[in-house]
Amino acid sequence: MSECQENTFTTCSTSSERPRSCRTQCLICKNVYTDPKILPCLHTFCLDCVRSLQQFSVPRTRGEGESGSGGSLDCTESAACILCPVCDYEVHVPAAGLRGLTSNHLILNEVLLESLKRSDCRIVCDLCNDGNAERRCHICSTNLCDFCSKAHRRQKMTAAHNTVALRDLQGGNERLVQPIICSAHPAEELRMFCETCDRLVCRDCCMVDHRGHNCDFIASVISKHGSFIRELLKQTQPHIGALQETLQKIANARQLVQERLGMMAKEINNFTDGYIRALENHRNQLLKELEELRAQRENSLNLQQIQLDQILADMRTGVDFTEHLLTSGSHVEILLTKCVVVNRLKQLNKIGYSTHPGEDDGMQFQPQERAGQCDGFEVFGIIVTKAVDPSKCVLQGEGLHVARQDQSSEFVLICNDQSGKQMGRGGESIRVSIFNKKNKECSLKTKLQDNHDGTYCFTYTPLVSGSYVGCVCVKGQHVQGSPFTIAVTSKFRKHPGIFHCCTFCSSGGQKDVRCGCRGTMPGGYQGCGHGHKGHPGQLHWSCCGMLTENSECSGTLNGNTYQSLVRTVAL
Repeated sequence: MSECQENTFTTCSTSSERPRSCRTQCLICKNVYTDPKILPCLHTFCLDCVRSLQQFSVPRTRGEGESGSGGSLDCTESAACILCPVCDYEVHVPAAGLRGLTSNHLILNEVLLESLKRSDCRIVCDLCNDGNAERRCHICSTNLCDFCSKAHRRQKMTAAHNTVALRDLQGGNERLVQPIICSAHPAEELRMFCETCDRLVCRDCCMVDHRGHNCDFIASVISKHGSFIRELLKQTQPHIGALQETLQKIANARQLVQERLGMMAKEINNFTDGYIRALENHRNQLLKELEELRAQRENSLNLQQIQLDQILADMRTGVDFTEHLLTSGSHVEILLTKCVVVNRLKQLNKIGYSTHPGEDDGMQFQPQERAGQCDGFEVFGIIVTKAVDPSKCVLQGEGLHVARQDQSSEFVLICNDQSGKQMGRGGESIRVSIFNKKNKECSLKTKLQDNHDGTYCFTYTPLVSGSYVGCVCVKGQHVQGSPFTIAVTSKFRKHPGIFHCCTFCSSGGQKDVRCGCRGTMPGGYQGCGHGHKGHPGQLHWSCCGMLTENSECSGTLNGNTYQSLVRTVAL
């Protein structure tokens, strides 16, 4: 807004004394717009408010395809840009400064119209700048006092202009239009449009700065440029519907997410509450079981104590009576009571009793063991009353003493309690090691499998043949048979020959073919034959003479004989 326009009207009271339309109120200062400027993002703020944003300016990042900020802006690049406080759009500060931003004359007209509707507003005449404006000429877009209005009608050029009383405009919604003055020539109004520079100009501008340019009156070019803007608007409007639909979908999705999260939270709370109740019930069951175990063991120990106290009292009675008889009684008295004393002492000596307490502290709580179902939830933790006795644990299995190189072998540990009964549960602390007898650094990797029934399976694969030593410890103590020795033999030797009835049949009657059974035939035959010397009388391997088909080869013949025999059979 130019200086002459800024003084067009003044108000008698501050702008904060009564509510205003949001269209005429700056979003930053919350007051009526003063010199409103349009940012490239089409948000409008007061010039002073935009200047206050410069302290938050950031260095400009240049990129390809950047366009100018507006029709009236100099496109010269600047070194910094400010951020729109509404949409964070980067606004490149023009080279001419922030005053070079496009002014929002629509807002200025609305501010003027709103001021006319206020009873405390005093509008000054645009011609004399002294009297109060009473009428307005729409053609000239000027406010006139009563004297200037009469003079306006008397002039030949403006005699046909119609004027309207300002009081009539105060009650209607008619749009006011103010003339836009050229900033370079304040006496001229912007009535021309330069197609070459794509900007509004005045008549003086056409003669000076825009001489030779394609300039025309606004009325002649508004149709073309208005159509172009309408076409762009037509292309932009569908995005609003698409974005609103998408935002509605997002709102619906957010509602569904919130509802689903609420349901899940309820499910989690119900599950957790149920699980907590199940754990509390399981805890109560364990404590009840523990109390029953305490009562049972105390009763057992009390009963054993009562029995042993009675036996001790009987023993003391018999011993005291006999000692007193032997020390104080006469020979006649001793012989007289001999039968009674002897019988009693024999009875006392025959009484059997245990020298160990009937109960011990061999019980523990194992939280990792499954305890079954409680109120529909699987719970863990059991009370174990039997303790494993390493001296009663035994080792079993073929892999305990023999193994094959590069072949998997295994053996089993059976854990028993003090009475020799199998534990029936797992979870014991077991340590196993298998190492070479000659080289203790050469140890075998052993896989331990807990069967959860008191048995444990050990699997190992020796890579080198030789003698190995194995150790199995339960609770740090060796079990029965530990340590033990494992003899690892070489790889299983397959039979290179054939499993035949005799050499004569398998070779087709060749004389130089031999057999691992060492049998021969008359007539120069070096191999075996049915019913002849050395023939085992049944099927056997030609390479070693073994009678079992699924057996390891002992390799008594050399490789040439094998190849000769195989070649003969193939022919």
